[in-house]
Amino acid sequence: MQIVARYTPWRITLLAREGQLLLSRQDPAEPDAVIAGSPFALLGLLREDPTDVIRRGDITISGDADLASRFQELLQLLRPDLEAGLARVTGDIPAHGAGLLLRKALDYGRSSLRTQAMNVGEYLAHEKRLLVPRAEAEAYLQEVDVLREQADRLAARVAALESRSAS
Repeated sequence: MQIVARYTPWRITLLAREGQLLLSRQDPAEPDAVIAGSPFALLGLLREDPTDVIRRGDITISGDADLASRFQELLQLLRPDLEAGLARVTGDIPAHGAGLLLRKALDYGRSSLRTQAMNVGEYLAHEKRLLVPRAEAEAYLQEVDVLREQADRLAARVAALESRSAS
């Protein structure tokens, strides 16, 4: 399986061989599965529920999804502690500070993206009228459901009347 950090040259290949998980920086000819996302989204896989990250579209999976799921379960069990690894190089206090900074940057980035998406959606819905505002769409869909139920009841009445008149 290959992990690709979009917008960067970073690619990591995970190989499962003989009961070991091997990391490689070499690209395989044809990986069985590819997980791709921005560096922040890939780090988000370590902090959040991976299914939420994938549902949001931050991460894409191509190739053998079953294999990617098995690798995901394996990585969940391993769940590397990035701070501990960095602490071996820089010491505990700088590693904790870097981890805290990274967590805050991820939270800020996520919050900023959410706010920007809402602002763009509101602009397109209310200013440009290119999108239907959520409240209007929900009201419309409720009315469609009511009409569908009424049409179903009317069809049932017509069928009942036809069966009576036939007998």
